[in-house]
Amino acid sequence: MQFKMIQPDDCHLHIRSGMALKSIIGMTVKQMGRAIIMPNLNPPITNVTQACAYKAEILSALPKGNRFNPLMTLYLTDNTTSKDIQEAIDHDVIAVKLYPAGATTNSDSGVTNIAKLYPTLESMQKLGMPLLVHGEVTRSEVDIFDREAVFIDEVLNQVVSDFPELKIVFEHITTKNAVDFVLASHHKIAATVTPHHLLANRNDMLVNGIRPHYFCLPVLKRRNPHQIALLDVVTSGNVKFFLGTDSAPHMKTDKESACGCAGIFNAHCAIELYVMVFEHQNALDKLEGFASKFGADFYNLPYNKKIITLNKKDWTIPASYSFAHSNIVPFMATKTLSWKLV
Repeated sequence: MQFKMIQPDDCHLHIRSGMALKSIIGMTVKQMGRAIIMPNLNPPITNVTQACAYKAEILSALPKGNRFNPLMTLYLTDNTTSKDIQEAIDHDVIAVKLYPAGATTNSDSGVTNIAKLYPTLESMQKLGMPLLVHGEVTRSEVDIFDREAVFIDEVLNQVVSDFPELKIVFEHITTKNAVDFVLASHHKIAATVTPHHLLANRNDMLVNGIRPHYFCLPVLKRRNPHQIALLDVVTSGNVKFFLGTDSAPHMKTDKESACGCAGIFNAHCAIELYVMVFEHQNALDKLEGFASKFGADFYNLPYNKKIITLNKKDWTIPASYSFAHSNIVPFMATKTLSWKLV
């Protein structure tokens, strides 16, 4: 059995830099025609000069003849100006990413008070620059499992109300609250959903011992109602939800430590994971829209011309892959998958 579809886009991807980038970029370009590249390097990509240099580094790391297109973003800080936004548009930067300060990996330079950036958001709204949102509050008194829901109530509702024409992507949503918010919002509000939030929940991370390679932010939630809500909406064919892996590589030693970092690496088999999800939900006919069309439509991009093929074939994910000068444990390591990209 085979399944064919338009080559997908990854609308949310971390690929690091240097040797780490060179170690893993080949996995993504085998699957994706384009990817929206996250800017939370250390130091972060906060201006056009840095974005252009990072894009050049990515292109230089591609296999010879590969036509993968990295779509660059800027990291929003308390000091990002309207001028920065105009320069970004002039240099084909596709979006700006909001990290609340301290929300996740390399987010210490993130936004401390979104209200102070209203002039910048106004420019983004006027110029049509999308805002990509890591939607969590970071106050210590808020339970980590509630951070996404509280962010909707305290921040996102107000931003959407104050900037009704601003395009917003609610990244890597994890809760029924987020699903309901996007469904109730106007057509310029969309969301990405990762394979790990569709295939795993907090039991996978915590039952019978802590599994650090399932730790990500936003953290995995309950199966019911949250994981089920994600599964239902992405396989419904709703155009407001599209593919974004949030693949986030970290060395094995950095994950398996006394203070393990957040991030799940899934670029090695992202499309196979999504195919398994949609097949299990009896919705394979809805996958091409989710993976290859809805994100492109939101960003006003043409569909990729290449057609990819997946075979119905069992294969086992390796226990680890080489990563820079170390190794990395992939999502679902040693598990058997039932689809394989040709």
